[in-house]
Amino acid sequence: MNRIENIERAVDDLRSSLAEHRLYQLLRDIDDIQTFMEYHVYAVWDFMSLLKALQQQLTCTAVPWRPRANSHTVRFINEIVWGEESDVNADGVPASHYEMYLDAMREVGADTAGIETLVDAAADVSSLLSHIESSDLPAAVQRFLSFTFRLITEGGTHRIASAFTFGREDLIPDMFLGILREQEADGLLYPQLRYYLERHIEVDGDEHGPLSLQMVSEVCGEDERLWAEAQETAYEALAVRLQLWDAIAEQIAMQQAEREVLVMA
Repeated sequence: MNRIENIERAVDDLRSSLAEHRLYQLLRDIDDIQTFMEYHVYAVWDFMSLLKALQQQLTCTAVPWRPRANSHTVRFINEIVWGEESDVNADGVPASHYEMYLDAMREVGADTAGIETLVDAAADVSSLLSHIESSDLPAAVQRFLSFTFRLITEGGTHRIASAFTFGREDLIPDMFLGILREQEADGLLYPQLRYYLERHIEVDGDEHGPLSLQMVSEVCGEDERLWAEAQETAYEALAVRLQLWDAIAEQIAMQQAEREVLVMA
């Protein structure tokens, strides 16, 4: 068994817990999607910071420019940056996927104030961490963001690459599209959200997964310490994601119970 397979085996239980999480069964209508998006948007945003950290460390962003040793990794990172940071939205206007997600949130009536306040306050990582810790964000969101940005400042390239590769989920587009189909059958249309999801699937494709695994292999090389730390980080990244999913599920379940009480009253 190779080292990548060792990591995948070590995190298999966590990935299964995420894939089979009760959260997906709780997402029944647009009210539930609003709540989900108000939590999940922080993961959409922090993904870009992980990506930009990798771009800084694995490509050349300095002047004068110098070539990097592995052009495959350089192309992979720059390709994802191009696709995530400067795609085109439903109106054909250049926009990042984060900005598209905000548009979709507004379309379904989700509150964007929390994430926009945080992004506006993010002058640098140090001040951002202080802001997160003193904010009134849900505890699970604070843990999730603190993990990401402490990793960026302290973790090293191999840990960042591992979190980027193993710590993200790929279930959301299919899950959302199923709910959207039900809404559309009732005459409710959400074109911005549909476009974001379909574009997300199209841009990610099947190529990025294998290339991200190759990136981890190249960064860790033959150093057993780096491989062990990459495995540890993969587990931690999925564990903090699972905590976020648990918190969203609890919030949605509570709101559904409150709605049921109102209906019965």
